[in-house]
Amino acid sequence: MDGTVYPVILSGGAGTRLWPMSRALFPKQLLDLASDRSMLRETADRLTGDGFAAPMVICNQDHRFIIAEQLRELLAGPRRLVLEPVGRNTAPAATAAALLLAEEDPDAVMMLLPSDHVIRDTARFHAAVATGLAAARDGALVTFGIPPAAPETGYGYIRRGAPWDRLDGCFRVDRFVEKPDRETAQGYLSSGDYDWNSGMFIFPVRRFLDEMAHHKPDILEACRRSVAAAREDLDFLRLGTDEFAACESVSIDYAVMEKADNTAVVPIDMGWSDVGSWSALWDIGAKDADGNVCQGDVIAHDTRNNYLRGEGKLIAAIGIEDLVVVATDDVVLVVPRERAQEVRGIVEELKKTGRSEHYVHTRVFRPWGNYQEIDSGGRFQVKQIVVNPGAKLSLQMHYHRAEHWVVVSGTARVTRGDETFYLHEDQSTYIPLNVRHSLENPGKIPLRLIEVQSGAYLGEDDIVRFDDRYGRAPAAENP
Repeated sequence: MDGTVYPVILSGGAGTRLWPMSRALFPKQLLDLASDRSMLRETADRLTGDGFAAPMVICNQDHRFIIAEQLRELLAGPRRLVLEPVGRNTAPAATAAALLLAEEDPDAVMMLLPSDHVIRDTARFHAAVATGLAAARDGALVTFGIPPAAPETGYGYIRRGAPWDRLDGCFRVDRFVEKPDRETAQGYLSSGDYDWNSGMFIFPVRRFLDEMAHHKPDILEACRRSVAAAREDLDFLRLGTDEFAACESVSIDYAVMEKADNTAVVPIDMGWSDVGSWSALWDIGAKDADGNVCQGDVIAHDTRNNYLRGEGKLIAAIGIEDLVVVATDDVVLVVPRERAQEVRGIVEELKKTGRSEHYVHTRVFRPWGNYQEIDSGGRFQVKQIVVNPGAKLSLQMHYHRAEHWVVVSGTARVTRGDETFYLHEDQSTYIPLNVRHSLENPGKIPLRLIEVQSGAYLGEDDIVRFDDRYGRAPAAENP
């Protein structure tokens, strides 16, 4: 690749159409849905090699520690982890990223891409990036088109214009088209002149900021103020909250691409999917002789063309066809494959009724590890707690609950009041009300323990923090 491109990975959203696996606190890009690595990690791994700078990641602050953990094994590490205080769609996020890159290199070329896409052919992806980079250095705002395989009504389309001068595989954009009805989409497919809009872009930073100044000056100014108000927080950069919240919520397509001149498209068939539903995972999954995609603990007899996924629970299926069945430890989803897009309606109903299944899994991830609820009642709650090697929970106190800890495996270093001591397998301790305490794993293997909470109130907001290595608020925040 001739030159350097600066990748910016957008990691936001809740992926509601992939519920119950994808939830607000642990959305689809953080899950191992299409391989044995998360889609975020797959995205970052594609952005390595000659010509790629270390990626910047723009993410929801609620996901920051999980994302940092998933990316810590990258050879160069992420360039920066930038925290969005609120979601405002892709145009404000891209503008903030462009402003940050311009501080380093005003002539930088930025590649903007989602964290939750599947791309099977990395070599073709790299070839497309090289072509897009060349067009961007020639002054173009570049997007990537996917040759349509069906009259899909869920994607925007791009009509290709004349070839880009002296650059094979690149075309001027004739026009962008919003999501069409099926008859119109069939016409686009038959014409051979249209591509799906992939939502991936390459921009010269200076040119993109000029376009924002022309078409969306209010967003640009709000992002300038937000970047100026940004503060470092451990390994993260927190954008100014009020300033960023003032941005209009709008996509790059609406804000810039549909209005700008000198836009280009690079059509590329690279095994792309935006994994927008369970049916999309069936489309790209490895199928058995009966057309079933089976993940996890599954027994299937006389079944055809199903997506069957068991996360801890056995799925036993007999005589079913064209269904999606997904079983987690707290939810079982059953839906016809052709209606898989309607899962988001269930998520909206869960929100309206005040339930928690749309928001959080029974296993909750924290910077130190995770915990999972096992059982609960009127005045008790039982959890399994896993503390990563070398990690430590905050020094804290509870007003309304006491805790009993039983070590299942590993070694615990416990602070309780003025004393500090060690617990090993099968040993236990008691933490009374109103006593400062902390839990640490000094070993080299995960620490696993059972916690039994008892008291009048067992909510996660009954925490007063006195010290925390992860820089979280001192009180009233989850551990």
